[in-house]
Amino acid sequence: MGWNRSRALLAVLVVAAGGVGAALAATSSSGTGPPATAGRTGASPTTSTAPSVGTTTTAPAASTPTSGGAHAAKPHVMVIMFENHGYSQIVGSATAPYLNSLITRYGLATASYADTHPSLPNYLDLVSGSTQGITTDCTTTCTANGPQLADQLQAAGIGWHAYIESMPTPCYTGPTGQLYDRHHNPFVYAPHLVDNAAECANVVPLTLLTAQLAAGTAPTFLWITPNVQHDMHTGTVAEGDTWLAHELPTVMASSWYRSGGTVILTFDEGVTNSGCCGGAAGGHIATLVVSAATPRGDQLSTPVDHAGVLRTIEELYGLPFLGAAADRSSGTLLPLLGRSPG
Repeated sequence: MGWNRSRALLAVLVVAAGGVGAALAATSSSGTGPPATAGRTGASPTTSTAPSVGTTTTAPAASTPTSGGAHAAKPHVMVIMFENHGYSQIVGSATAPYLNSLITRYGLATASYADTHPSLPNYLDLVSGSTQGITTDCTTTCTANGPQLADQLQAAGIGWHAYIESMPTPCYTGPTGQLYDRHHNPFVYAPHLVDNAAECANVVPLTLLTAQLAAGTAPTFLWITPNVQHDMHTGTVAEGDTWLAHELPTVMASSWYRSGGTVILTFDEGVTNSGCCGGAAGGHIATLVVSAATPRGDQLSTPVDHAGVLRTIEELYGLPFLGAAADRSSGTLLPLLGRSPG
């Protein structure tokens, strides 16, 4: 399997044991969405002129979940990110047949919303429950040093990897390249993570995933950022859909997936400022959940935002809630996995 390229519109797709195929209608969008909106901020960052220098920011502290405690066997969860497309550009679109086949077979959150504009604050919200004061797609001139999901997994002894397509080397902290986009890689914005060799070694090129799945060595939690061509940031919806149709079946045929696998697929931001959940205003987006536990064609109409996706993952692993994930109004995807909200 050759996890190739695609760039920004986060589509969270949860897949667990099964196949797919359907349609999407939309053309490729530029790297910028509507004007930046408030979102969930936290402390404001300070930018600097030196590549990895800046005043770090701190996200809200974690709170303890009231349900979904630690399981004897930890579930396998994968998040796949897509870029810059709204709900109606994906759901029912003839240009996204594979995605729509997944929607038909598995689950769809019909009231899913991004947090803000542009991309980077949404990625940070997904991994920390806060935009951490970031309001732009800053690259090597800003940092966001609040606690992340990766820190929680590391502390709990739960294996994880972030697979970033077209990133040249593991723990790469350099600038955006032709296909690699740094602001689609939220992990390298945290100095505490980059400075921890054990943690940063988990941020790796996507090319490593195929062999790890085949060998049965892929860790429990997996994050996938396609390159800008394959995530629909620069490429078209059809290109992103074709890429997914090539890559996802390999995941679903693996022992990793068959051992309680769930894949969540979502988009970083939509194309409007519509929102939900008391703060999200990044546009209506498609978020899919595919799992053996998901009833065929299931739909969740209760609003959920990026912090709600994070809350879902933390509930599955029995972890404390970070930032806005602690707010029940952020929602949860658990009903699409046959579970009651906490």
